[in-house]
Amino acid sequence: MMSTQLAHMVFFKLKDNSAAASTKLVAECFKYLKPHAGIAYFSAGTLARELNREVNDQNFDVALHVVFNDLKDHDYYQDSDMHNEFIANNKDNWEKVRVFDSHV
Repeated sequence: MMSTQLAHMVFFKLKDNSAAASTKLVAECFKYLKPHAGIAYFSAGTLARELNREVNDQNFDVALHVVFNDLKDHDYYQDSDMHNEFIANNKDNWEKVRVFDSHV
């Protein structure tokens, strides 16, 4: 049986990838994205540079991990004012954003 939960993983490569800029984006994730209803799990953090094995993808600076209770909660989050404000406030420093969504 397929779970109804949806995992939304976002990996940000920053133009200014200093420790201060990375820490600021993590704080912005918690401020604007964590308060949404329908989230079963939330975390955001910086790349673990010490884990530099051949299989580790290190082409990002900040990772966001959100598991939603269902697709409806994900869709609400995507269209929310807080999500849109997060994007508007931070996108100028994004070199690349990769999004991976999966059922979990």
